[in-house]
Amino acid sequence: SEHLSWTQHTDAIIKKAHQRLYFLRRLWGFGMSKGILLNLYRCTVENILTGCIMAWFGNLNVQERKGLQNVVTTAQSITGFDLPTAEGVYRSRCLKKSAIIIKDPQSFHHCHQEEGTGA
Repeated sequence: SEHLSWTQHTDAIIKKAHQRLYFLRRLWGFGMSKGILLNLYRCTVENILTGCIMAWFGNLNVQERKGLQNVVTTAQSITGFDLPTAEGVYRSRCLKKSAIIIKDPQSFHHCHQEEGTGA
């Protein structure tokens, strides 16, 4: 479509995450341990929220970021654990990837340093 937007992508992710939160709530209601609830969150909800996050999160507006954070906040109340925010995951993954690129002698960064044009 000519009118693709990050809003459509974010809405789809949030909808899918809320569907998975339903099962998390049900298991909590059955008295499932917090550890199992946390593992279930990481495998089923966090996985959806953070899939390819480095490619799209930086383009979201404030409202879209709040929608993602609302999912995390709901999951925190169900699991009883402090969970990383979507923005926190985005930042840590970007920093980790940047460190890998900087350390890689084959990276663009190193090629330009050797030529005297890099920083």
